Amino acid sequence: MKIHNTLGNGFQEVIYQRCLAIELERAGLCFAREFDQDIFYDGIHVGTRRADFIVENDIIVELKALVNLEDVHLAQAKNYLVAYDKPIGLLINFGSTSLQIKKVFKKKYKLNPENLKIQ
Repeated sequence: MKIHNTLGNGFQEVIYQRCLAIELERAGLCFAREFDQDIFYDGIHVGTRRADFIVENDIIVELKALVNLEDVHLAQAKNYLVAYDKPIGLLINFGSTSLQIKKVFKKKYKLNPENLKIQ
């Protein structure tokens, strides 16, 4: 909220990413920014995706700078939970006049100790 209150809306997403990295660091939280993840279909590598942040090895944070969030943005955040095998995510939109935050959950999350490590 501090970032949105300070900058308001209207900046590109990357500006908000940089500000959030500063705030996460100040808060002493462990995070990775723009962490690549391989995507597989039926055991075949089909590409990679990059989440904006993984916080405390458990939470995917996806940022947007749009006038309004749409269902496609929620779907993207949910897909990241599946791809990264994480239980919870936040979709944060800095582009609207009021900060928008959506919490998303992965159905049937299975804890895999290997997925807790950020390399």
